[in-house]
Amino acid sequence: MKIALLGYGKMGKMIEQIAISRGHEIVAKVDESTQDFDIKTADVAIDFSIPSVAFKNISLCLENNVPVISGTTGWLDNYDKAVELCNKNNGAFIYASNFSLGVNVFFQLNEYLAEMMKNLSQYEVAIEEIHHTQKLDAPSGTAITLAEGIINNSNKEAWKLEEAASNEIPITALREPEVPGTHTISYKSEVDTIDIKHTAHNREGFALGAVVASEWIIGKTGVFSMKDVLNLG
Repeated sequence: MKIALLGYGKMGKMIEQIAISRGHEIVAKVDESTQDFDIKTADVAIDFSIPSVAFKNISLCLENNVPVISGTTGWLDNYDKAVELCNKNNGAFIYASNFSLGVNVFFQLNEYLAEMMKNLSQYEVAIEEIHHTQKLDAPSGTAITLAEGIINNSNKEAWKLEEAASNEIPITALREPEVPGTHTISYKSEVDTIDIKHTAHNREGFALGAVVASEWIIGKTGVFSMKDVLNLG
């Protein structure tokens, strides 16, 4: 499989290592200094760029019939446009706020727990996320996905960074050196607290998931998620 890497920072380099170890070829390494490349040489593109160029990258792929996997967060104001473009061109597209296989199991666990807690009004839910100091967006895309999972399975109506109203989920975003990503969901009452937590030890899990998604999407058309890739229902 020939892969174009759209974004060649730490994640791009990690994806490159894992892709090569699984027998794939990297045909393009694109960053802000890249002047010219042919996306059509790729069987699939993996976008881990920056928010300001992610939609441009995704559009380029879909307009040239190249399946695209995007893990860039902070660009989702244009997500519906990407879906429309994918459908218009009969393309293939996966966006995930987090490609880690473990995190995607955690997403499912979060939704299941939210459903169980929905009628226990004595508990208040909160989300905390911790990432490295180079992360550009806050809260993380993963935290937002977790919040949306709770909203879709509870009486909460929205999320808010820091202070939140009673119908909102408060998200605390912390930035600390060398933290790949830690997410905690807490349900707290006067008598006890229930926590579920995912801690990434390194970036390798995110990169592996992106490569697995790339392998899965070949030959398919449509807009998919990691639930489809992992058959999580």
